[in-house]
Amino acid sequence: MKMELPEIRAEDRTPVVESLLDIIRQLLDRVGQLEETNRQLRDEIALLKGQKPRPNIKPSVLEITKPKTESKEGSKRPGSAKRPKTAELRIDHEVPLHADGLAVGATFRGYEPYVVQELSIKSENTRYLRARYDLPGGGSVLAPFPQGVLPIAGGHYGANLIAFILDQYHQAQVTEPLLLEQLWEYGIDISVGQLHRILTENKETFHQEKGELLAAGLAESSYIGTDDTGARHQGKNGYCTVIGNDLFAYFESTDTKSRLNFLHVLQGSQRDYAINEATLAYWKRQRLAAALVDQLTQGPQQFVGEEAWQARLAKLAITNERHLLIATEGALVGGLVARGVSSELGVLSDGAPQFVLFVHAGCWIHAERPLTKLVPHNDQHRAEIDKVRSQIWELYQDLKAYRAQPDAAQRPALEARFDVLVEQRTGYPSINGVLKEMRDHKADLLRVLERPEIPLHNNAMESDIREFVKRRKISGGTRSDAGRRCRDTFASLKKTCRKLGVRFWDYLQDRVRGLGQIPRLADLIRQKARQTTAQNSQAVPAY
Repeated sequence: MKMELPEIRAEDRTPVVESLLDIIRQLLDRVGQLEETNRQLRDEIALLKGQKPRPNIKPSVLEITKPKTESKEGSKRPGSAKRPKTAELRIDHEVPLHADGLAVGATFRGYEPYVVQELSIKSENTRYLRARYDLPGGGSVLAPFPQGVLPIAGGHYGANLIAFILDQYHQAQVTEPLLLEQLWEYGIDISVGQLHRILTENKETFHQEKGELLAAGLAESSYIGTDDTGARHQGKNGYCTVIGNDLFAYFESTDTKSRLNFLHVLQGSQRDYAINEATLAYWKRQRLAAALVDQLTQGPQQFVGEEAWQARLAKLAITNERHLLIATEGALVGGLVARGVSSELGVLSDGAPQFVLFVHAGCWIHAERPLTKLVPHNDQHRAEIDKVRSQIWELYQDLKAYRAQPDAAQRPALEARFDVLVEQRTGYPSINGVLKEMRDHKADLLRVLERPEIPLHNNAMESDIREFVKRRKISGGTRSDAGRRCRDTFASLKKTCRKLGVRFWDYLQDRVRGLGQIPRLADLIRQKARQTTAQNSQAVPAY
């Protein structure tokens, strides 16, 4: 709804007029929200009727495209620098070529290399004739297979084929029906059930390595980023949470999302409950009754497994739902710290309440995003939105520069600029509401001043979890618990391989064949963390 308010002279702007204008602006904001809700409902009704919703046609960006400027040194997109295209290629075959029918007296001057890359895809069936020997004392011996021929789980499909199936499904995101047709086209005799079993069964070695990622990542990291998204399972809405940073990525799908669920994801497969300083600090922040704290701190202080913890709560006759929740969350926090997770662990998120744990940091992009969604009522409203957005990004750029070269002397000035930004009043409730939200989360948004290693935005985690969004659009969701678990496991392993510079195809080949030539990913995480620490220690910033 577009409405232009009449121009009101300064002398006519009495307190009553200002109050009425404020009410009108609030009503306009509310009308805009209701119109958006109505549009979404109409689109959903159209889908239920088998019709197409209104297309989302984005405006042209031709007029706002910035002209290209001369590229400065170091300003190129990563990976676009000129380099020899085949310098790092492994050469498998070298074939000398000579010309025929040369004139008499032609002199050989040497070879000029020309590299051709090729991919060989074909079915290859081998019949192994395994010799069997009868032993003198009874029994017999059957000749073993050569190392690496069969996958570690056994079967009649070779290790290379198994690795190809896993790579196509989890990396190329080829659906099972299309993958089945692809294999048939290659001449592979395989059924629907056999393909599904290859994708979901006998994957304990991979599940175990996924669990190692989380333990190593939490132990070696000073901060983690996190995000979640919808992930349907067995026809019901669920959620997938990602935890990670530059060292690793860990995905876990659950039926619900809450702070308790997030703590369960951080704990992994083993639930540890402990009552220590971190637990008491959490209970204090959540204002758990002192009488309950006294009860819980008497007697055992550590519990392994959910059953032991629930038995303790039952023994103390704690039945209030809120008390149970806070007590359990605090004990899980204490269990993480007891494992070796730092109580000063940074947690970077989009600001969702379930992620506000340990030392929380907020995302500036999410803080500013509500302004981009506002629909201006008039030119003045649009100008105010643009002005506030410019102020936010100017401060953001200075915080980014501070993060690159921290200087304690700059902190008071940056904090003062933040206060001036969020304390201003624009006359538009929609803008003031965004600024108030930023003011309420000042400590999270300015966490970079005390913890420069934590990024200012959560884009990395959003990028990691985007794969689940794409897969949800393609396949809808998982149907079996084994399928959901494998989806989480291989997404974690694939993303972690990329962060560590390991080719996922090489990793699959190594693990499927059971060669062990590629180190455990958890060991590579520790190694990379030590290298990063050593590099940072050589250039200690001046605080």
